[in-house]
Amino acid sequence: MTAPNIVNVATITGSTSTVNLSTTSITSLVSNAASSNQVYKINSVIVANTNGTNACNFTLSFCSAASAGGTASPLASTISVPANASLIALDKSTSLYLPENTSLGVTAGTASVLQVTVSYEVIS
Repeated sequence: MTAPNIVNVATITGSTSTVNLSTTSITSLVSNAASSNQVYKINSVIVANTNGTNACNFTLSFCSAASAGGTASPLASTISVPANASLIALDKSTSLYLPENTSLGVTAGTASVLQVTVSYEVIS
């Protein structure tokens, strides 16, 4: 596995994606494949609770393998998002890098209640 030298990059591509957490199992939020020759800089993670009545917990984890595989190390553990509210789990002041064959995973306390939006840069 190699990662690009982020001082001499060829491209930086910004991206934003959204995942609906339809299960209480860990779900891959962003995955950097093995041998991608890229590093991902995660700028923000926003968790929205679409339930109008109940709060819902989530855990955001750094995973030691792509697709939310390997060992999941919590970055934010069992955080409650109030009903009809959003929470910024990670922002530019706490940004992190995903080297090759790693990922970010999210686990919801209740299925089909949380929507997670992530903003990141693919650096190569």
